[in-house]
Amino acid sequence: MSLTRVLRFSKALRFERRLAAPHVGRSEKVTSRIQLQRRFRTDCRSLAYAKDLFLGKVNKAEVFPYPEIGNEELEEINQLVAPVEKFFAEDVDSKLIDHEATIPSETLKGLKELGLFGIQIPEEYGGLGLSNTMYARLGEIFCLDGSIAVTLAAHQAIGLKGILMLGTEEQKTKYLPRLATGEHIAAFCLTEPGSGSDAASIQTRATLTEDGKHYLLNGSKFWISNGGLAEIMTVFARTEVVDKDGQKKDKITAFIVERAFGGVTSGKPEDKLGIRGSNTCEVTFEDTKVPVENVIGEVGGGFKVAMNILNSGRFSMGSASAGIIKTLIGEGLFCNRVLMEFPFFSYYCLLVQDKFALMAQNAFVMESMAYLTAGMMDRPGLPDCSVEAAMVKVFSSEGLWICVSEALQVLGGLGYTKNFPYERYLRDSRILLIFEVLMSVHAVPDSDVLCGKQRLGVINLSVSSREMKKGNVGVVFELLGKKLRDSVVKTVDLGLTGNNGVVHPSLTVRCTSILVILFSPPVPQTIVDEQLVLKRVADVLINLYAMTAVLSRASRSISIGLRNHDHEVLLANNFCSEAYFKNNYLMTQLQKSK
Repeated sequence: MSLTRVLRFSKALRFERRLAAPHVGRSEKVTSRIQLQRRFRTDCRSLAYAKDLFLGKVNKAEVFPYPEIGNEELEEINQLVAPVEKFFAEDVDSKLIDHEATIPSETLKGLKELGLFGIQIPEEYGGLGLSNTMYARLGEIFCLDGSIAVTLAAHQAIGLKGILMLGTEEQKTKYLPRLATGEHIAAFCLTEPGSGSDAASIQTRATLTEDGKHYLLNGSKFWISNGGLAEIMTVFARTEVVDKDGQKKDKITAFIVERAFGGVTSGKPEDKLGIRGSNTCEVTFEDTKVPVENVIGEVGGGFKVAMNILNSGRFSMGSASAGIIKTLIGEGLFCNRVLMEFPFFSYYCLLVQDKFALMAQNAFVMESMAYLTAGMMDRPGLPDCSVEAAMVKVFSSEGLWICVSEALQVLGGLGYTKNFPYERYLRDSRILLIFEVLMSVHAVPDSDVLCGKQRLGVINLSVSSREMKKGNVGVVFELLGKKLRDSVVKTVDLGLTGNNGVVHPSLTVRCTSILVILFSPPVPQTIVDEQLVLKRVADVLINLYAMTAVLSRASRSISIGLRNHDHEVLLANNFCSEAYFKNNYLMTQLQKSK
């Protein structure tokens, strides 16, 4: 990619946030057609797009055309984005936050006044009531300070999300108004010292009192973001449940816990590598008295609650990562370094051009995936986009780490000093590879519903190692099989191109020839020793979803004549070509594993 094109595209990425935004200026005829298409496909939806990929299917209706945005959301963008950008530019001192390892009270007050603690809380409860798309768009801005981004995300993406998604009307009315204004800050208490990604092994226990009106909560939670600030916490604990056969079993239950209940203590804030201004500490519960009406969902249904909460927020990491990369591009382009007697951005600095091209391409792909997923989640019909969201998380967190490292390399020794923000971005971005669950766990599909002739129905992205050792998820290998029919991969004509195709002809033919994995039964007894194989399958499918996102977005941009659409075509073709060869390599490795 030429430096001139990278410069032009990176400027567009940084200063025109509508590049990834759905287009508004359409004819009434085209708009009505799209609305009818959406109405039809949301009335009867089974598996989401990514889950269909695991079955070797490409559900075009879910991802083509690229999501559009309405005039109402455009008005929200005009009203909210500018004030938030101004606040972060003028009132947020990220260097001070990082050095002092705390967010000043004045900064928190400003965030509350902007309504950023209640972005997705409905207006009737005092929040802004914004869509997933708007949440992702605002995330591009406040991600520029990692500490603030984590504080806000821990509050609303996971801390209060259980109340918002699964709470009763009484719970919502009681808690959401104070959470929306930031009067009370929320936290998500799942992880324990002995249980990280394996949520099923938590030891915190909630015991029902004799009068049946309260639970006594005892245990400790570790690595809790906002743990020292939160007044309201979503806490997961073991409870005794009587099953249908009358047998007593331990199952996880989710609770809304107020610090005011008593018996809640917070430890000393952790001294972290990055996101230093965010409050992270241990939270201990000692005979904390929790009313029975503060159970979220059903008693014993806490594991599903936890997964629903985690699955709903991962997509925003795509737009956040893209926002960071665009900022790094903008700052790096004005560097005055001289490299080997040539001006830094001269024709001869091809390695520098390559680094900026990589960064621009990654930002484009992350944006495309994030906003495609957000658009799918915003449709009616309660779509399950958990796998898409996890794919965005994995791709973006890995890609951001590479791009931040490259940006620091561009500055050389200057980038290694605290005079520039690159080292802080490097430290802050590392947490995205760790957040929520281990990357290796993300890559392993769960198979709770796989049995007999049934194909993949639910892909849970947190797997219990104990269950794996029992062999309960061995049936995942129905996805792989001992034998692959003539070959592992076939190029299939899926109607993406041609006269009736959904991909614009300007895009490379190879890119639109989607690789479909052919699965065949039956299965080995365990997957404990086969996780690397499953990771390769996951990597293939993540690449496919990324290819889908950029093809859908670029096709839409060409069709409506969006400015800079030629750069989108360039980036889409280049990325898809690379992903095509990566997938071929991965599939070759899978053939060796059979």
